[in-house]
Amino acid sequence: MKIDIVTIFPGYLDPLRQSLPGKAIASGLVDLQVHDLRRWTHDVHRSVDDTPYGGGPEW
Repeated sequence: MKIDIVTIFPGYLDPLRQSLPGKAIASGLVDLQVHDLRRWTHDVHRSVDDTPYGGGPEW
């Protein structure tokens, strides 16, 4: 099984490699790839937010 996770906090998923899912990864049953969303940003601050959009009052 191949699992791809896209997150802005890839370090939070490191404990998965130490627990029961880690055994499945080590045995080759699961291919877990964690992708850092900030790696594909274009600005110097590596921000992933966009300008607010949608309903609500304009102040």
